[in-house]
Amino acid sequence: MSFDQLGLRVELLKAVIDKGYTAPTPVQVKAIPVILEGRDILARAQTGTGKTDAFALPLVEILSRRKGKWKYPRALVLAPTRELALQVGETIKSYARRVSMRCTVVYGGVRIEPQMDRLKRGIDILVATPGRLLDLAGQKHLNLSRIEFLVFDEADRMLDLGFSEEISKILNLVPSERRTMLFSATYSQEIRNLADRMLQEPEHIEVTPNNTAAESVVQKVHLVARSNKRALLIHLITEGRWTRILVFTRTKHGANKLTEKLTAQGISAAALHGNKSQSLRIRTLKEFKNGEIHTLVATDVAARGLDISNLPYVVNYDMPGIPEDYVHRIGRTGRAGVNGIAVSLVSPEETRHLQAIEKLLKQKIPVEKVGGYTEDSDVPDYILYRPNSSFSEKHADKDIQELVAKRNASKLRSKTRKAKTTGSGKSSEPKSKTRSGQRSDKAGEKASRPRSRAPQSSKRNKPRGRR
Repeated sequence: MSFDQLGLRVELLKAVIDKGYTAPTPVQVKAIPVILEGRDILARAQTGTGKTDAFALPLVEILSRRKGKWKYPRALVLAPTRELALQVGETIKSYARRVSMRCTVVYGGVRIEPQMDRLKRGIDILVATPGRLLDLAGQKHLNLSRIEFLVFDEADRMLDLGFSEEISKILNLVPSERRTMLFSATYSQEIRNLADRMLQEPEHIEVTPNNTAAESVVQKVHLVARSNKRALLIHLITEGRWTRILVFTRTKHGANKLTEKLTAQGISAAALHGNKSQSLRIRTLKEFKNGEIHTLVATDVAARGLDISNLPYVVNYDMPGIPEDYVHRIGRTGRAGVNGIAVSLVSPEETRHLQAIEKLLKQKIPVEKVGGYTEDSDVPDYILYRPNSSFSEKHADKDIQELVAKRNASKLRSKTRKAKTTGSGKSSEPKSKTRSGQRSDKAGEKASRPRSRAPQSSKRNKPRGRR
């Protein structure tokens, strides 16, 4: 099927061609006609399948049929993160400007006044994060009583981030008579409950089975000690001449630390997480997309929903604790029909996470060796023995292992003796004493006599003093 067969106006078809799209994706083929018919939809599709265009195109098509100077928004699109909201806003704007419609994006982390000014001038479509939307509505700068279409993008992530209460408040602000679209990468029970609450006789659209990775993504695992992960990552980037990589860490601190180490090795890198200011996050993401930054080190929340074209590599530096997050992470690559590679660095402590992911995917992820770095690889000739490496300890020459063990034991004895000496504050040389408590050696007696007589005040010495 082609875009010409979906019932879109000429202006939108030209916009699609300008974007380089040749044919609609499966989710677009199924969703666009249903939305144009005016029905609610509950759509599940993995990341990177074109969900945003699946609702953006028909949304602009329908609203453009009834133009006018609208003061209040007629369509509201909710996104869980600022990055995703900006990304969705860019997509909608690319279509809306072709038919003289106005779209704006509001999100937290920046000054609210400029957003108020844009709303005052009037808009047709509003893309927003839940928190900032409620702030504007609470200050009477936003009226949602004219909303005709309500869209939830990445609805599952919105619930994961704890926006259930905000969603309830927003539903109370929009009309009950409206068209609602809910897009999600997964179908949890919470999503089903939300759909039952919001949707009216929805069309169920499902493109791929639940929790599966895109076929365009080649997955591989490197079993590596935690202490050797950074060295392996640097080796992969430099030896493979990787120029655009998205690296996932579990924590913000971990992202900052890894970025510093990569930069110190001459690798162009930047961190992206919630502690960064919004302006810095926007600039960092733009520089990464433009190729000015080669390696982006991010946390799950910051990178969720990012649409980065031609991203060839995704690296799981830290394995996710939630198996579903693995699918979302590697979904950043292999998008729009372009192949990608997802590499996971798995330490012994993270083996259980790998097993949970493989159980979810119902498949084993191939394990690859990297000489001198992975736990299951040969030790290079220039490294005779690597302590704490299971492979090295198993295969290294026994004479070398015994030599290292003796040296370690000698160092330990030396440290123990030193600790005892400095800890007591006295000489370790034994002292023999007489029955009276005085040292038996003559030098000791001579040295002790003057000190022992001066302070004497016992009764035994008093008679001698009177004589």
